[in-house]
Amino acid sequence: MHRHTDAEPLRIGPYALRSRAVLAPMAGVTDAPFRALCRAFGAGLAAGEMVTSDTRLWHTPKSRRRLDPGDADSPRVIQLAGADPQVLAAAARESVARGAEIVDLNMGCPAKKVCGRLCGSALLTDEALVARILDAVVAAVDVPVTLKIRTGWDPAHRNGVRIARLAENAGIAALAVHGRTRADFYAGAAEYATIREIKSSVAIPVFANGDIDSPRKAREVLDFTGADGVMIGRASHGAPWIFRAVNLQLQSAATSPPLQRAEARDIILAHLDSLYHFYGEESGVRIARKHLGWYCGQLLQDATHVRRELLGAADTVTQFAQARRYFGAWADAAVAA
Repeated sequence: MHRHTDAEPLRIGPYALRSRAVLAPMAGVTDAPFRALCRAFGAGLAAGEMVTSDTRLWHTPKSRRRLDPGDADSPRVIQLAGADPQVLAAAARESVARGAEIVDLNMGCPAKKVCGRLCGSALLTDEALVARILDAVVAAVDVPVTLKIRTGWDPAHRNGVRIARLAENAGIAALAVHGRTRADFYAGAAEYATIREIKSSVAIPVFANGDIDSPRKAREVLDFTGADGVMIGRASHGAPWIFRAVNLQLQSAATSPPLQRAEARDIILAHLDSLYHFYGEESGVRIARKHLGWYCGQLLQDATHVRRELLGAADTVTQFAQARRYFGAWADAAVAA
């Protein structure tokens, strides 16, 4: 088993990642503004939102935004979902033509609208099809191809180790493993024993994913699994600064100083500004609501009233002014104390 040491950079193909904590691709979350924010706090990689492999649908406003690389640092990652090897291969080629430097394949999403079409984690039930997909996509492009999986379809069919070996044999450059089966969805606790077994079975980089919600948990999961890095998803909601804290823990076992309230306020307002710029007025105010809800939940003690005001704002000017007022008062209260 090969595991990268702290002194040895973690590489995906020709790309040396600047940290071992990476952002999980999440539909409706990891747009260009959020990716840029997480990269600024030290995420070693930030994949875009999952895109269908059916390129006929790429002309829609939603797909165009999802395919927008933004100003993200290299390497730029586009994640594809699909079930037809040749369609996925064509989509991978088109992704590279649009600026993707890494193509990521999704075999981990548990959503019914994805799994119902034998995409996402449903593919884990057909290992022969998985092999054909991986072979086709790796052959189609000259950039690294990575893969996101779950540990299996259900607890009785944890075939993650076999899938990982298929991936390595096909030339997949790195693997991210969510420590749940598809049947688990997001319930219960992630299990890391299968990830540990996968890491001991392949030589390619492995990222452990699932319930990694603190610097300490990141360290524990890496130590237990032997994985090369951690992939952080839901814990970044309303807390993009988690990457700074995790990286400090992984690099030096040091504890990150608490986030200053004034810094958090400025981050939130800058995030809102970038969302408005990226999406425009109508979509911007709507997309910002979920992020503001998460920021309220992360930072404010009694956020019910504030959340109602922020989520009820009908336009960006009102929403921004309310956010500046509420989070500004929260920051000022710390100074006064």
